[in-house]
Amino acid sequence: MPVQRIPLGPLTFDVDVAGPGDGVPVLMLHGFPQCRHAWRETLAALARAGFRGIAPDQRGYSPGARPLGTEHYAAERIVDDALGLADALGADRFHLVGHDWGGQIAWMTAARAPERIRSLTVLSRPHPAAFAWAMHDDPEQAARSGHHQRLLDPATPAAIRQDRMAGLRARLADQGVPASAIDAYCATLEPPGALEAAIEWYRASAQAMRQPGFPVIGVPTLYVWGSADSTVGRMAAEATARFVDGPYRFIEVPGAGHFLTDDSASVVDQALLAHLAAYPD
Repeated sequence: MPVQRIPLGPLTFDVDVAGPGDGVPVLMLHGFPQCRHAWRETLAALARAGFRGIAPDQRGYSPGARPLGTEHYAAERIVDDALGLADALGADRFHLVGHDWGGQIAWMTAARAPERIRSLTVLSRPHPAAFAWAMHDDPEQAARSGHHQRLLDPATPAAIRQDRMAGLRARLADQGVPASAIDAYCATLEPPGALEAAIEWYRASAQAMRQPGFPVIGVPTLYVWGSADSTVGRMAAEATARFVDGPYRFIEVPGAGHFLTDDSASVVDQALLAHLAAYPD
């Protein structure tokens, strides 16, 4: 599908849009180290069902949205991007879907602007308060999240480039991501400044990943987690239920890894479509 380029102030975002123009909008936010390609199968499923799927390359991933300076990558600014893209596409109210760091932004967007969210779906990334609790009480969660600290090391981008992203490729492959998708994700990060910008999310918002006082979410929420997720353990996943007081459903995908749209797309799409159908207004 032809990419759309949507300006927001001084930045321009590359966005895939699929489905009828009058379809109910579904905004999908990818995580690290992926890009809008992560939603390729979900976009097609949404379009077939009559929804209008919207999948941007987020700040740092779109070539026209890579400002210099860590301060430009604070999570609050990325929430601004999500709401701004919805505005630009005429989506006053929309379903919101996020994975990994995009899931973090989805939780934050639902907390800031619940009146705009028809429903929330988050893949892999637990509620921030659940993650904070697990980091304190689950002895395995800190080890699972060790890559966060590594990404804060200023030397990390150069090290990733020096080994031609071999380590990054191996991690993705170990979690069930097919080779063609790995190629697409790495190609997005190859241009000068792209990998560095993607990692700026972590530098700017390390504390945003775990917030004990993060608000309880009231919008209808679906949370999907793979039992073989290498970065999020069961305690954090199951604790998410404590921090949603609206309608809530938790789906565990047995044997699935962290990158659910790559290794379990059919399961994700079936669950997502059922969730969207349950909350049409």
